Amino acid sequence: MSEDARSYAPATGRNRDVILAVLREALPESGLVLEIASGTGEHICHFAAALPNLVFQPSDPDASSRESIAAWTRFEGLPSVLPPLALDVEADDWADQVERPDAILNVNMIHISPWTACQGLMRGAGRLLAPDALLYLYGPYQRGGRHTAPSNEAFDHSLRQRDVRFGVRDLEDVLDSAAEHGLELERTLEMPANNLSVVLRAGRSL
Repeated sequence: MSEDARSYAPATGRNRDVILAVLREALPESGLVLEIASGTGEHICHFAAALPNLVFQPSDPDASSRESIAAWTRFEGLPSVLPPLALDVEADDWADQVERPDAILNVNMIHISPWTACQGLMRGAGRLLAPDALLYLYGPYQRGGRHTAPSNEAFDHSLRQRDVRFGVRDLEDVLDSAAEHGLELERTLEMPANNLSVVLRAGRSL
């Protein structure tokens, strides 16, 4: 594997600093942070460089993405980023494959995966997270069954053309799925390009 395995996501350069600003407030000062669907690895390396007291565990079900994550980690020289795991949140046992994290991050996955991936993420996060631990989501959402901008509606249409299982989800549906597994909404934040930061905390024991 070489540094040439690094992949690039154009949106990362546009959103990584605004996401980091939210994470600075929401994440614990130290501990283990699990990222689900790390993609290229650019986000997690950016966060790790800025938050050196945390240990970051990337993951992705796609082998080429894991190669990119490892290449970015090596290129940036980040010992606090662990080797990427092959986690698929649609698998019933994915939460059994990881050390219990102090927080979970998930950026731009829910709209570009089947609804069962969102349900699997909530199921596993509910099992793994201790009370008050963070589950952070970022991406576009509908609110009250309506798109928040024409660009999001067009994006939703393009996603569904690509795969009928994809699509911009209704935030209320996502929160209902989270609540089924003891995850409670702390706040939502408006972000650039009609995206949202969704800050959830593990609550009651189930």
